[in-house]
Amino acid sequence: MTEPSHEEPHGGSLGARLNWLRAAVLGANDGIVSTAGLVVGVAGATGDRSALLTAGLAGLLAGSMSMAAGEYVSVSTQRDSERAALALERRELREQPEAELEELTGLLEERGLTREVARDAAVQLTRRDALRAHARVELGIDPDELTNPWHAAWASFLAFTVGALLPLLAIVLPPSDWRLPVTVVSVLLALACTGWSSARLGAAAPARAVVRNVGGGAVAMAVTYAAGSLLGAAGI
Repeated sequence: MTEPSHEEPHGGSLGARLNWLRAAVLGANDGIVSTAGLVVGVAGATGDRSALLTAGLAGLLAGSMSMAAGEYVSVSTQRDSERAALALERRELREQPEAELEELTGLLEERGLTREVARDAAVQLTRRDALRAHARVELGIDPDELTNPWHAAWASFLAFTVGALLPLLAIVLPPSDWRLPVTVVSVLLALACTGWSSARLGAAAPARAVVRNVGGGAVAMAVTYAAGSLLGAAGI
């Protein structure tokens, strides 16, 4: 028999890291698509480099700040809910310890343990750290690793900014005749990469995710470019 390998990561840290990576990839993807749609739309109306740069920078700053603020509010709400749940659990453990021990036993039984083994495990876990045991088994929360809204906000801000820089630079750096094709090709390649990455992080087939991602970005750029061209032709 071969010895089990212990190089594989265990515990909740792997899932947390994958969630952060997935959020970063999706944030970068949002930055690519939204900024690309904005600058391509403006390019449909005007070829002025200053106008394109202004629009791209405005979109980058507005989008990154919006992502950061939204993530901060969302994660703060989640953190408040986790703290409230832990406070309630702490009070229940203090006021009705026997009922909580029985509840923990039932939860362990639901996971496949026999009644006797579940009771013994619940007693041992309660003696070691009752709050931690209930938090993990009943609530799915690690009291030592509550979500951090500031980390989430900065991660979203940076991911969106990195993604948004690609279409912004692609639209302002090349010569005027090459701006649009360079931007479109760069954006579609970047979306293929983010689609593949998000699929791999989620253990899904990458082909469908890549096609979906690239197709959505292409449609977004086509729609905004058409709108910009119509507005430019109308002299608006």
